[in-house]
Amino acid sequence: MALESSRLAFERTRRSVGGGVGSGLRASMRPHPLFVREARGAHVWDLDGDRYVDYVMAWGPLVLGHGDPRVVEAVRDVADRMQVVGTGHELEYLAAEAVLDAVPHGERLLWSNTGTEAVQVALRLARAATGRRRVLKFARSYHGWHDSVYAGLDEADSDRPAAVVSKGQSPSALDDLVVARFNDVAMAERILAEAVERDIAAVLVDPILSNGGVEAPGPDFLPTLRTLCDRHGVVLVFDEVIAGFRVARGGSAERFGVTPDLSVFGKAMAGGLTQSAVVGRAGLIDQVTSGVVHAGTFNANPLALAAVEATMRALDEPGLYEALERVAADFEVKVGAVLAAQPGRGSLNRVGSLLQYVPEGGGTGLHGTGGHWDAILDGMLRRGFLFMPSGKVFLSTAHTASDVEATAEALDKVLCEL
Repeated sequence: MALESSRLAFERTRRSVGGGVGSGLRASMRPHPLFVREARGAHVWDLDGDRYVDYVMAWGPLVLGHGDPRVVEAVRDVADRMQVVGTGHELEYLAAEAVLDAVPHGERLLWSNTGTEAVQVALRLARAATGRRRVLKFARSYHGWHDSVYAGLDEADSDRPAAVVSKGQSPSALDDLVVARFNDVAMAERILAEAVERDIAAVLVDPILSNGGVEAPGPDFLPTLRTLCDRHGVVLVFDEVIAGFRVARGGSAERFGVTPDLSVFGKAMAGGLTQSAVVGRAGLIDQVTSGVVHAGTFNANPLALAAVEATMRALDEPGLYEALERVAADFEVKVGAVLAAQPGRGSLNRVGSLLQYVPEGGGTGLHGTGGHWDAILDGMLRRGFLFMPSGKVFLSTAHTASDVEATAEALDKVLCEL
């Protein structure tokens, strides 16, 4: 792959866009960000016309692949009639009904635009319901870039937030956070036993450690959180922006059999358009009618909700999740075998169609991985395979066994050159 047009486009973009990318981590692509002209199914084409098998899938939303005709047709139909109207429209309830039909604990929802926004709405609802202030979250869990939730763990035996992790982040925001280790049941028990004294309103958890290594919850972790939250009057919030509608039609509640009070969905729910939602108990959601402010000019815009309704219909088709599971398992087996054949090259974690490259010795950070991944990323891009700089891998129903087979063959060549 030449990549020359992408290199020139990146240089030009840096003159007008901070960092040269629309979202900061895209600048970590190697050898530089790819600039795409067209995307269909499991493939993208760059400015030079070269085709790539895409495992980025827009950083997670595209469970159905690029340009799914059902989603495109639904959006096109609405776009001919209206865009953003600032009034009610029938898609507000049609799309909501489709989402609530899928989510086991869904009684009501609130529309929002991004996962970061929806997390803030959920925490506001939790604070209003409990009269408390603080939030328990887990290290290496990403809940958006907002000051109030962007923090790590101070040290191995600490339940205190780390120092500010972004320049310009307000240190005072960290006062409202308590940070524990994911899958550490004993630590959660110690902290939540003092929920009233610590003023804890909510437990905010990604049921799968999706952004920090694709680590599955232990068998006792989520059930224990549910029990502790009930016991101590704390609102349990699942952040399913990444995993929701990808690991199961009903999200993590369906896959793991644990019901939160609120779930935050985004990414996969709208087939590639911008939309998110807070879903859960009516008593919590309906606080917006009695003093809890929830607003947004683009909330529930018709184009995005047309995509939501079409996507939710598609995800309800018989056999869809079984097919997604098969292609993800195939990737894990074939690509994992290539990694295993060369000791020290790392391995793969997988939960459903979420996969993560893990460097030798284990351990991934909040936004990335180490080991040989940068070299793999570069080498695979030059052979026509697009991956994320974090080492996360997203599969879709558009990926085929031949895509996976070609990926494994290319990876073998890349590793031999390292």
